[in-house]
Amino acid sequence: MHLLFYNLFCRLYLLGIRLAALWNPKAKAWIAGRKDVFDQLVAAFDDRRNPASRRPFGAPAQQATADSATNTTTLPKLIWMHCASLGEFEQGRPVIEALRSQHPGCRILLTFFSPSGYEVRKNYEGADHIFYLPMDSRSNARRFINIVKPDLVVWVKYEYWYHYLTNLHKRQIPTLLVSGIFRPDQPFFKWYGGLHRKMLKSFSHLFVQTPDSRELLARIGFNTTVTVNGDTRFDRVADILHKFTPIPAIEAFCSSHPTVVAGSTWPEDEEELDHYANTHPEMRFIIAPHEIHESHLKEIEKLFKHTIRYSVLQKRVPGTVSREQQVTNTLIIDNIGMLSRLYKYATITYVGGGFGNDGVHNVLEAAVYHKPVVFGPVYEKYIEAAELVEQGGGFPIDTALELEKMLDQFINDPDGYKKACQQAGDYVQSKAGATKTILQFIDDNQLLGNR
Repeated sequence: MHLLFYNLFCRLYLLGIRLAALWNPKAKAWIAGRKDVFDQLVAAFDDRRNPASRRPFGAPAQQATADSATNTTTLPKLIWMHCASLGEFEQGRPVIEALRSQHPGCRILLTFFSPSGYEVRKNYEGADHIFYLPMDSRSNARRFINIVKPDLVVWVKYEYWYHYLTNLHKRQIPTLLVSGIFRPDQPFFKWYGGLHRKMLKSFSHLFVQTPDSRELLARIGFNTTVTVNGDTRFDRVADILHKFTPIPAIEAFCSSHPTVVAGSTWPEDEEELDHYANTHPEMRFIIAPHEIHESHLKEIEKLFKHTIRYSVLQKRVPGTVSREQQVTNTLIIDNIGMLSRLYKYATITYVGGGFGNDGVHNVLEAAVYHKPVVFGPVYEKYIEAAELVEQGGGFPIDTALELEKMLDQFINDPDGYKKACQQAGDYVQSKAGATKTILQFIDDNQLLGNR
């Protein structure tokens, strides 16, 4: 009965997306990205359906090789990683890149469910193939796996699709969940959660972020297939810090001024910040909104009185300063992909989302630079934000007045500011290493064969 309702949900979800695509750009992209996806998969993976074809695909280390003695074809191992969206990709990215480094002969397939992930990372060079995941159904899952024939599957954090997972389990294909996080209110732990528990049983091993998650899983019989190894995002932001490359235009804009970098902001966040920015012309403010469509950018320009867009700033001749620039103290980032580097230039960071129902965005990208992180009140579901507060590097606020007092405090109390910086950076450094544990497990269990 539960499976019947699940299948009905998937059908209704697909119908809803098709209707929403008539006016919603994201829904339209969701539908368009899946058009002819199986034809595209067949073209990309024809060698796996018909090894005798020996179809070349990329670098020599990844090409199929023939064994003349046995007249058989040896194909490279295929690793399939699935991410719901962009945030999960950032969690999975350290694992992909570590696998690529340690198993260079393997081929990597990356799939997304959401356009927010696919559209931003469809040209990511760390994967051989990048696709939308076809909507879950018995026939789609069977067809997808028949074409791709993965040797190892890695799903990131959450998003559980019954037919894909159970099909992988039936075929005894090793399937790992990484950076999993579980809460008591999830269906797995309810009387009606049998279908969800069956999905969990389809994983060969569950890598979870917290001891609380392991304890919850133990209550429903998962004792030997669970490892607490933290969140791979700590490894990702540590890598960003290590590989940091300067942005000259940002450096020139900030100069020697105290700077607030506000990332992944929503309108609620921007309304908390605008008064302080408008009354502190001696400071610099960088706003990197979560949505960069034109109407939102214009709304930001209405809130903040002295703004310039990054696309305009970077066209300016280096060394020249116009009258407009002399009074401009707020830079609006009108592109995607810079945020993780912008926090480097902050005196104080602000991470958006904490005034919305979904909660605060990624605080680690800011904290890794040893900068205090301020955010709104909705953060309790995010263990890294809660722990950052406990460690003294994160600072939740409820109102614009509280935010302004917090910013003043950091500016006027050098000792307190220095301590907050240290606590933020130390917290991130102390949590790194989850990726290494996952790679060690894969190698110890020879899930990709001997290296």
